[in-house]
Amino acid sequence: MKIAFIGTGNVGAPLADRLQKLGHQVFIAARAPQSKSVKEATNRNAELIVKSPMEAVQEAEVVFLATPFGAIETALAPVKALLDGKILVDCTNPVGANWSHGLQSQISGSETIQEFVPNAHVVKAFTIYGFENFEDSTYTGYGDLKPAMLIAGNDTSAKETVMSLCTELGWEPVDTGNLTMSLHLEHMTLLWIKIARVQGKGAGFVWAMLQR
Repeated sequence: MKIAFIGTGNVGAPLADRLQKLGHQVFIAARAPQSKSVKEATNRNAELIVKSPMEAVQEAEVVFLATPFGAIETALAPVKALLDGKILVDCTNPVGANWSHGLQSQISGSETIQEFVPNAHVVKAFTIYGFENFEDSTYTGYGDLKPAMLIAGNDTSAKETVMSLCTELGWEPVDTGNLTMSLHLEHMTLLWIKIARVQGKGAGFVWAMLQR
């Protein structure tokens, strides 16, 4: 599969690296090819292909959005028309002061992205944890139980594609419903941050789903 990344910081870089090593063709959509984040990503994995944003998005089947939330419109504006009909994986979180929800919990960040690119198939995924768990999703000693990756989106086919990528990356994908559920996933991210970072539990924990 051809996959483009808009944003290759703490979240985007490890996901891009691991997906390329799983056999996907992975592009970095780089407005500034010599930027620190792009260089660090390609130093990690020389097989990542650096392209202009328009070239990367045009060629990709799936696009990962992994920028800071405040940079979303700037990042998407040049490629907005090219996202029509494509899967856009939203890995962002609107985080406000004191680890509050950046949109006052009135609407999810994913829904605001969908409003900005109405013809893309936005799927919320690869949030609810810190970047450390995207570096390594392995938790041994639990038998066949895998860490859960909760996703949300309005398009069933798009979600199935993203769930397949989740499985490849070692997660148990859980479809929580339509894109409005993203608000709850963003709150789960804030909960994880508060436990891991603020309370000092550390990044080495995840959620799991047990079923009878």
